[in-house]
Amino acid sequence: MPILDPSTVEFFSRSPDQTRRVGMRLGALLQPGDLVCLCGDLGAGKTTLVQGIAQGWGSLDAVSSPTFVLCNLYRRPDGQALNHLDAYRLQSALEAEELDLDQMLDYGALVVEWPDRIRSALPQTCLWIDLRWMAEEQRGMVFTPHGARYETLVNEFRRRVYGG
Repeated sequence: MPILDPSTVEFFSRSPDQTRRVGMRLGALLQPGDLVCLCGDLGAGKTTLVQGIAQGWGSLDAVSSPTFVLCNLYRRPDGQALNHLDAYRLQSALEAEELDLDQMLDYGALVVEWPDRIRSALPQTCLWIDLRWMAEEQRGMVFTPHGARYETLVNEFRRRVYGG
């Protein structure tokens, strides 16, 4: 594991509920136009984290993995949307571009699972979260900001999770 730079946050979750609570804190900070990339193997906790992100965003919609439909939309009462894209089944970044990611970012925030499969189609500025399975109930998460907006977001996230 590399040494983390000062703007990166590492978090260890000890349960699915804790992973969802961390997601809620992050979701409450997201704004339309924000991009969150979730990278990790099957079972790493990506969908569980998105459940919390959607709840923190203010959506009342049920969250499920969009593996077969590619993209789920979670709405909140003010009309803003949280788009949840699963790129696992996409064959190329070109396929992702056909989904009109720019429009998704125009009217809401976008969370992408398996972003490494379509990296060239995504904006360079984003919040990149690496998730890893550690034990039956434990997951590791590393939050890495790319761009000034995401450094601000991670600093506020750190304050809300750890205090101070």
